[in-house]
Amino acid sequence: MFTGLIQTLGQVIAQTPDRLTVATEMHHFPDLAVGDSIAVDGVCLTVTQYDGQGFTAATSPETRQRTCLGQRPWVNLEPALRVGQKLGGHFVSGHVDGVGTLTRREQVGGDFWELDFSVPPLVRRYLIPKGSIAINGVSLTVAQVWADGLRVAVIPLTYTATNLPYLRPGDPVNLEADLLGKYVEQLLQPRVVETPISQNFLMQHGFMDSGANLVQ
Repeated sequence: MFTGLIQTLGQVIAQTPDRLTVATEMHHFPDLAVGDSIAVDGVCLTVTQYDGQGFTAATSPETRQRTCLGQRPWVNLEPALRVGQKLGGHFVSGHVDGVGTLTRREQVGGDFWELDFSVPPLVRRYLIPKGSIAINGVSLTVAQVWADGLRVAVIPLTYTATNLPYLRPGDPVNLEADLLGKYVEQLLQPRVVETPISQNFLMQHGFMDSGANLVQ
């Protein structure tokens, strides 16, 4: 589990279909160990090796197919949330729902930025104004939504501490919708409740006779 608050940036220095090697300042991850989870551009990966210069993480075919991981040199990094730590962003699982595209970037009000993204239908269904979304692992508040996209307003601190400035219109991004919306949708789905009570059950327990008549 993550919060969408990026700890630092890393640089992809090597990759194969099943692993990704990232160089970064490891003092940001003082207790990192083999087997730990780390979010790389919003994708939850498992650390397989590390040293003082960075780490290597496993990447499955499923991960490669569903994300844009490894398509840019600079990636956002966040270690897994520890018990008792502050939750400053929102609940982020690191399981990407879809890939979107930057369509517009504009500087507004000094150092603040507005970014527009196209989003696939699977992600759009969970978007609401003032709701949360993770874009490349960054916890952001949705400012506006429309049929196939969204706008986020980004404060200077978030903008400069992440890889958002490196994006150009047309670049893909990893999107993860708010977990709460997905759980609410699932709970509100109509359900067919199976019951063990049948004609055979009633006959076996003496409530009906062999002619399917109720026993008085």
